[in-house]
Amino acid sequence: MTTDGTTAVGRGTVRRLAGSLHRRPRLRLTLLLTAPLLWLAVLYLGSLAVLFVSAFWTTDSFTSQVVKVWSTENFHELFTTPVFRQVILRSVGVALAVTVLCAVIAFPVAFYTARVAKPRRRPLLVVAILTPLWASYLVKVYAWRLILSEGGLADWMLAPFGLSGPGFGLPATVLTLTYLWLPYMILPIHTALEQLPANLLDASADLGARAGRTFRSVVLPMVLPSVAAGSVFTFSLSLGDYITVQIVGGKTQLIGNLVYSNIELNLPMAAALGTVPVVVIVLYLLAIRRTGALNSL
Repeated sequence: MTTDGTTAVGRGTVRRLAGSLHRRPRLRLTLLLTAPLLWLAVLYLGSLAVLFVSAFWTTDSFTSQVVKVWSTENFHELFTTPVFRQVILRSVGVALAVTVLCAVIAFPVAFYTARVAKPRRRPLLVVAILTPLWASYLVKVYAWRLILSEGGLADWMLAPFGLSGPGFGLPATVLTLTYLWLPYMILPIHTALEQLPANLLDASADLGARAGRTFRSVVLPMVLPSVAAGSVFTFSLSLGDYITVQIVGGKTQLIGNLVYSNIELNLPMAAALGTVPVVVIVLYLLAIRRTGALNSL
């Protein structure tokens, strides 16, 4: 067979294959999703499975070697030791505080960028909101360390009022995490407010509703799913963070710090601690699922 004949046969095969895939959309979709689903199952779900399994192992107290024997000792110690319980509750409290602060700060910012600012300026404002995300995580955290340090910018600004900055500790951790994850809350709210029909606001005003009533009855119900969607990011990212608290948290300990400190000393205990954020986040997702937040992601 000549080269031209071989080329023609190859083209015919490709055409038949393309036609077969065109007539079978389910097969086409399966082939397209095979690679990402394998990646999800093997790398992500597989690593979580290993995490859960290793959490039931123990460590030899003499050699510090992992003993692959099934035991619930780690979880029993996790929920009966006061230090672990305090750290877990503190970590969840920090994540909730960061989420609430982000929502309170993000709403007026998003309202201005979506409804008040001139249309030609809105893209520039969105870019300005996204700009902090382009900077290095460590650069931003160390910048806040300089701001909150003794004699830093926070002390200098509050000195005329007879006050001082929060220093390093739990408030500094919450403040820094709020700054880090604030854009993830602003963007969903901005999108929801931008898509809010103006005639609904006009109709509310025509019916005699004041600004507060319009906000409670019209704006908030329509924007609440987007707030919940943004909270997924702020809550999960804050709950799993451990670098910020090491830099600006002083002696404060969160779950991530305990996981990091136990990786080399007691790997099964680190795995047991690592399951806590996963379980908490799953419960959080189940709690907000009814708000429609997952459809806004």
